[in-house]
Amino acid sequence: MADMVLNLVLGLLTSAIGAAVGWLVQFLRRRRRLDRLRTFFGMPGGSDCLLVVNRHVSANSGQSVHRSDVSALMELAVLVSSCGARPEIVSHDQVHEGLGEKAEFCLGGPHSNERAAAHLLWRLPNVTFQYAPGTWGSVTVGEDEYHGEPSSQTSPGWSYALLARLDPGAGRRPTFLILGQAAIANHAAVRFLVRRQHELMRRYGPHGSFVLMLRVINPGKYGPDEVELVADVTAAATTPAPSATSQSPAALAP
Repeated sequence: MADMVLNLVLGLLTSAIGAAVGWLVQFLRRRRRLDRLRTFFGMPGGSDCLLVVNRHVSANSGQSVHRSDVSALMELAVLVSSCGARPEIVSHDQVHEGLGEKAEFCLGGPHSNERAAAHLLWRLPNVTFQYAPGTWGSVTVGEDEYHGEPSSQTSPGWSYALLARLDPGAGRRPTFLILGQAAIANHAAVRFLVRRQHELMRRYGPHGSFVLMLRVINPGKYGPDEVELVADVTAAATTPAPSATSQSPAALAP
């Protein structure tokens, strides 16, 4: 009888130890994954993260925000909170600080976001956005031009968005640019970033910079859900245009 009780106790103890070890392994695995994500997004626990919001270009008020951009901000706020950081939502014309002090998500193209326009001019000098009334407009990266197309009876239509991670180096925190041709494209790019964060982290590492061209398929019918990677345009986007090179500070130095 005593042997049976002893065997039962030993069995329970072995099971408890096995369960504890399994829980500890899973906990450490989740913790390592969280630490990698915090590094990739530049958001250690307890830090602040800037969410720079654009304006609704069609609204009368300069303080209006498109509902698709509001949805994108909500998803970004959830991402920030999941890293243990604090989201700080700021209007695009109210941010007066440099890059790298805080992690930053800058939402909206250069025509609706002054800070995004400044980031493009400095860090992505070979990218331009063109807009025309009644169209999606186009995005030019180097020698390649990407035209948005409205849906029709013969085409599903699409819109483009540029998703970039700019790492300032020296241990400072990255800036993410989310530059869509329309608000729904901004939302789609955010959703792509959230869904593909682990893949992007594996591909580019915890400190890599990248610039990706995304295509949003038939956003009028599918919303922000159907988005595909068109190309990695990092090299073309970050290479100064010839005119910019000739007028750079280095070129003008005595």
